[in-house]
Amino acid sequence: MKHKVAYMGMFVALAMILSYVESLVPFFFGVPGMKLGLTNVVVLVVLYFYGPKEAFGINVIRIVLLGILFGNGFSLLYSLAGGILSFLAMLGFKRIQGLHIILVSAGGGIFHNIGQLIIAGVFVNNWNLLFYFPFLLAGGIITGGVVGLLGAIVLKHLQSIQSIQKE
Repeated sequence: MKHKVAYMGMFVALAMILSYVESLVPFFFGVPGMKLGLTNVVVLVVLYFYGPKEAFGINVIRIVLLGILFGNGFSLLYSLAGGILSFLAMLGFKRIQGLHIILVSAGGGIFHNIGQLIIAGVFVNNWNLLFYFPFLLAGGIITGGVVGLLGAIVLKHLQSIQSIQKE
């Protein structure tokens, strides 16, 4: 595709903007730190539209930039653990023939929470945090499903735009 670097830059910027917008919207799921994960729409769309290398790059660049700009070392570590484990899960689930994008995203949501729970358990050194797991599992399924639905809609539009440009 022409202008791929420019598109990747726009996707990173869009992911960062969605992260900021999400921080402004008060979501409370009953578990500290749980968010909707709108930035994963971008990662999911890039995974399906461009491929794993580009999606992984956007995911890591976004996490590192947001960590440097608005976070600290611990928030960066939590985000990297959740983001990378989520990405690897989505990549694995995507390879299962016939698995819908919504289920791929829900799997990513679950593994994002698992990654952050593991890091929290290690650094806090309190494995009682595992009692949050059922709530994080449910939250990952729900939020991942919503992200997957949004990703499916965006992907459909991108594919239609691409087919028009080829004509």
